[in-house]
Amino acid sequence: MVKVITRRSVSSQNVYDIGVEKDHNFLIKNGLVASNCFNKSHSTAYGYVTYQTAYLKANYPLEYMAALLTANSNDTDKVQKYISTCLNMGIQIEAPDINRSRVDFTPLDEKILFGLSAVRHVGQNAIASILVARDKEGDFKSLANFCDRVDLSSVNRRTLEALINCGAFDKINSNRNQLVHDLELVYDWAQSRARDRATGQGNLFDLLGGGFSSGNTIGNTTNNTNAVFDSAPKAKPVSDLPPQEKLRKEKDLLGFYVSDHPLKSVRESALILAPINLSQLGEKSEGSNICAVVMLNNVKKVITKKGDPMAILQIEDLTSQSEAVVFPRTYERVSNLLQVDTRLIIWGKIDKRDDQSQLIVEDAEPVEQVQMVMVELSPSQASAIEEQDRLRNVLTQNSRDRESAKVPVIGVIRAGNHRQLVRFGKQFWVEDWRTAVQALQNARFSAYVKNLTTN
Repeated sequence: MVKVITRRSVSSQNVYDIGVEKDHNFLIKNGLVASNCFNKSHSTAYGYVTYQTAYLKANYPLEYMAALLTANSNDTDKVQKYISTCLNMGIQIEAPDINRSRVDFTPLDEKILFGLSAVRHVGQNAIASILVARDKEGDFKSLANFCDRVDLSSVNRRTLEALINCGAFDKINSNRNQLVHDLELVYDWAQSRARDRATGQGNLFDLLGGGFSSGNTIGNTTNNTNAVFDSAPKAKPVSDLPPQEKLRKEKDLLGFYVSDHPLKSVRESALILAPINLSQLGEKSEGSNICAVVMLNNVKKVITKKGDPMAILQIEDLTSQSEAVVFPRTYERVSNLLQVDTRLIIWGKIDKRDDQSQLIVEDAEPVEQVQMVMVELSPSQASAIEEQDRLRNVLTQNSRDRESAKVPVIGVIRAGNHRQLVRFGKQFWVEDWRTAVQALQNARFSAYVKNLTTN
């Protein structure tokens, strides 16, 4: 008789790895695994666990994905992959919140709230101190209120700066740069108050519940307490960090963008040139030409056997992550653009190996430098063969050198309030937008240039 291994025999790591990464495919291939010298009793147990996790993922997606993120919170690569899965499932991940987040990722209001344990430089002792103070006296009202209530021997300056820059204090004050500048003064102020309390000295105003400002009474503890925190030292007002810098710091601490994404501002306009996103690469056939707008997450320079440099890129967009390869001939031309955290528009071909799709980069350009020649056409112009031939001739004359022709041409067909955009093939892209626009206008076409980053 075959002894069937019970679920207890399967480690928690196997539960997560098999249940998520294999899902239904594991059940389908279960027989193959068993025939490949894999003990059938093990296959039975793993298959049973996979069935259970697939059921949870289908019926309790919020709770399931929150548990999955928590179980892998110390593995940035896996957390990033699972957050991408959440986005594909329509589940929004909210940034950490000092007044709502707990240790783990938590389902809340049809969203998943980021867990404090997944924030870099925030240790377990610091989290415990924060939660104890919050559970005891309620929400934190300000940075000074926070520093005065938590144990500063557990929550140090580095921890506080991490919490500010990852967005955990945004609901209190969204100006992260101001909070970081205030921190230097507020932290010392809170430490001094903590020392006074420890030695039993205290502050006269603390003993009375606050200051004697106009309108306050000794019995009005709430107002007096607020007055103490309002009187905490603050730095001179400073403007907030630029959005890109805020997101860069956020990604350094969380491993990915949560509160926003650098590509969101160009999402609509990017669809004109790059209708394919990275999550759809697997649906494309071998050798398909694609164009994608991506963030560059990592660049690994490689030297070939012939001694030529090339690169392997880690890229992401709003839907997924992928790998891209830049071979020596292309690398020589675009190497100066390959900087981490750069927004790029890349052109290339699909390469499939071992059922995995990757992108072979053939060209790239910074998003900020992408310009498009817009040609406005009436419906009658767009449908007339003579007009099509005239337009084709003008564009062909301005796109003779395919290597240099990097300016896309977009047709704008207007009919009343309706507008339809038509992306011309790359063979009609032009070398110089100024010359092309002038030539089009001379041929009596309404033409102008537009930046991809223009809203």
